[in-house]
Amino acid sequence: MGAAHGHRLHHHGHSAVHRAPAHLKILALVGFVLLVVATPHEWYAAFPAYLAVVVGVVVSARVPLLWVVRRMVVEVPFLVFAALVPFVAHGPRTEVLGLSVSEPGLVAAWGLAVKGTLGVMASLTLAATTEPTDVLRGLRRLRVPALMVEIMSFMLRYLDVVTGDLGRMLTAMRSRGCDPRSPRHWPALARSLGALFIRSYERGERVHLAMLSRGYTGTMPAAARTAPAGGGER
Repeated sequence: MGAAHGHRLHHHGHSAVHRAPAHLKILALVGFVLLVVATPHEWYAAFPAYLAVVVGVVVSARVPLLWVVRRMVVEVPFLVFAALVPFVAHGPRTEVLGLSVSEPGLVAAWGLAVKGTLGVMASLTLAATTEPTDVLRGLRRLRVPALMVEIMSFMLRYLDVVTGDLGRMLTAMRSRGCDPRSPRHWPALARSLGALFIRSYERGERVHLAMLSRGYTGTMPAAARTAPAGGGER
């Protein structure tokens, strides 16, 4: 494993936003998300202002907007769910594009979509301007429980290993004429994902036993907290 974990979401730069302390950026993100969530759906004018704030931070950090937008694809399932709300919600009905939808459902869908989008965009901005190791240091400085920080640290360390295993599985499936995108082959894909879960679970057990054999007592040594994951257990 290399030390470049999380760089798929990190955009290297030297702006003031990049140099700002990680714990302050985390506090700003949490405060911003809470403010957005607490804003009533009907305050339509507030959301463009929130968007302007996020876009302003992205621009000041000299992170390409298209770079952020491309990575917002992660919220597509959430947007699909929001799009279904007007069709299943109760209340007065109205027509949109010839379809009968619930008026309260439309308002709720708008709120879910806009608040989710702002939250994802703000989170991606934090990830783009802060190294993963700095985020972990910021969480420790904010007195986040050490166990939670250590779990996140191991997640970052082994994320590339798990995604690498998944990539090799998909390559092996395609080489045998199995297309993971085809519904006909989804059962095979599900079995592969199940095997990947078992392998990851067993890897976690081996890592934990190795830590215990080296004197782990519930807290990581200070040196290990900042050391890159080089040559880790696979």
